[in-house]
Amino acid sequence: MAGFGLSLDLDVRTTLGALHLEMQIRIEEGEVVALLGPNGAGKTTLLRAIAGLVALESGHVELDGEKLEDSATGRYVPTEERSIGYVFQDYLLFPHLNVQDNVAFGLRARGAGRRSRAGSRPSELSGGERQRVALARALAPGPRVLLLDEPLAALDASTRVAMRRDLKTHLASFRGVRLLVTHDPLEAATMADRLIVMEEGKHVQTGTPVDVTEHPRSRYVADLVGVNLYRGQAGHGSVQMSGGPLLAAAGAEAGDVFAVIHPRAVSVHRARPEGSPRNVWPGRAHGVELYGDRARVRIEGEVPIIAEVTPAALADLNLAEGGDVWIAFKATDVSVYPA
Repeated sequence: MAGFGLSLDLDVRTTLGALHLEMQIRIEEGEVVALLGPNGAGKTTLLRAIAGLVALESGHVELDGEKLEDSATGRYVPTEERSIGYVFQDYLLFPHLNVQDNVAFGLRARGAGRRSRAGSRPSELSGGERQRVALARALAPGPRVLLLDEPLAALDASTRVAMRRDLKTHLASFRGVRLLVTHDPLEAATMADRLIVMEEGKHVQTGTPVDVTEHPRSRYVADLVGVNLYRGQAGHGSVQMSGGPLLAAAGAEAGDVFAVIHPRAVSVHRARPEGSPRNVWPGRAHGVELYGDRARVRIEGEVPIIAEVTPAALADLNLAEGGDVWIAFKATDVSVYPA
């Protein structure tokens, strides 16, 4: 097992079909890192590149100072010789082997002797049991890097909760580099110390789960955490949005900024509202989604925005029927930070 100070350094550039992957990241021992991004972002391709299953066009994969792959020198360490445990999305258990043989496979691939084998075949196991076997197989050889590709995606909702707890415990006990791929923000936030957001093969944002969710830097992240995100030029108490109105924003100073408004801060009216809100503009209600005791209303217009209202307000305003509306929110409800 790795000692103190183990790190994985990646400079990966490759093309696979329409995907152009270009990622530079460094992961230290002691942190659990989650790769978060939409389908097709390149998350799995990056894991496969680390494991040596996808060739690099340029760049390197370096583990604790040792180059596992380096396009500059032509060095390439075969997958089976890399100290990497890999849990695939669909687990990839061998159907003709029982549980013990599946777990022992990684050991035998690295030269360990055969062991006595007995037990169930993968087809006889539940989803949660297959996940545990896949994890045990990845950990059996004592790797220095653990890669997990959507490890809970194949599980039903009730099993996923229990397995998330189990997996978090396993990750905490593993002493090497830990990299988890997911598109589930809850999974990422509950298990990872740091998030790396990928979109279209590129590194978009990194930070703690709190940093990323409170300061989204792309529409994808904003949609994940359920907030309205805009970009514009700040100028002492306001933000001029590109192609849109001037947004009153308390605390805005100067420069290129992101502005975030929570849907709960947005009120919806059928007539232009009176009173103190400094941000008021017209739109058209277009689509309603129910979330427990709240309803999210998509409002199209010069600046599209999502408002969150109570079912009572939804009914009173007949928002489900669509139509012209006015929205309003206060300058103090706008969070502004540098872009």
